[in-house]
Amino acid sequence: MKKIILDCDPGHDDMIAIMLAYVQKELDLIGITTVAGNQTGEKTFYNALKILTLINAKDVVVLRGFDKPILRELIMAPKIHGISGLDGANLPKPEVEPLNIHAVDFIIETLLKSTEKIYLVPTGPLTNIAVSIIKEPKIKEKIEKIVLMGGAIFDSNITPAAEFNIFVDPEAAKIVFNSGVPIVMVGLDVTNKALLTFDDIKQIEKMNGKISSVVGPLLRFFANANKEFFGFNGAPIHDALTIAYLVDETVLTLKDYFVDVETLGELTRGRTVVDIYNVLKRKPNISVAVDHDNRKFKNMIFDMIYRLDNM
Repeated sequence: MKKIILDCDPGHDDMIAIMLAYVQKELDLIGITTVAGNQTGEKTFYNALKILTLINAKDVVVLRGFDKPILRELIMAPKIHGISGLDGANLPKPEVEPLNIHAVDFIIETLLKSTEKIYLVPTGPLTNIAVSIIKEPKIKEKIEKIVLMGGAIFDSNITPAAEFNIFVDPEAAKIVFNSGVPIVMVGLDVTNKALLTFDDIKQIEKMNGKISSVVGPLLRFFANANKEFFGFNGAPIHDALTIAYLVDETVLTLKDYFVDVETLGELTRGRTVVDIYNVLKRKPNISVAVDHDNRKFKNMIFDMIYRLDNM
């Protein structure tokens, strides 16, 4: 069983990632840490508590992390995720009690005390992860892998050059990418294709269970936003693809590249610069997702919703 800490900024696709991580017998979700990104730190934290209340996962610990990037002001995505960060869903009031310590301290303490290595799964800006590594470099020895949603070889979604999570805190991303820890980058090149179509969403709505009746409208809002801004025929479930990979590594096709993050460019802030042709002759530092099996991924999502409806 893989022990994971999910660091997220819920977020529609983060919500699906949390739910997927919770139901998988292959994974031990030992904590959820939140960070500002899709919405303010207060809202993403509150959303994590609401999600866990919805699925009756009151045993999962939740901790609030940073409310802004390391050096910059926060940029959010209300046009995609709405004012709440989870618009479209009728979620319950939180009944989960969070732990009253900072996410970074939890990450450090948990890793140092663990007798086995732990997977870190960041699906938002990398602020919490970067500060954890800076504050206590010894944790790097206890990290099995960092499996992150962010970046891209070719695609972008916040500027012509950058993916949102990396763009929000590029300095944090640069620290993480150059940390020496094994990293899997699940970027837009694959996650933009990890779609639940409008027909898929209609199927979920027809299930009409306690979870599907909430998830259906949630995904419909997200799909409509992605249709309006990117022309997608559905909802790209970016963040959940990291969890799917941890459950079944054949969901992704990976290639090893040297990757760095642009922090200074006038037009290219937050660009993940992937040395595809090994021009720099640098040792690869990132396993980059270049393809995925959408059938396997979709089946995992539908199975998760069915199981939660019947729990």
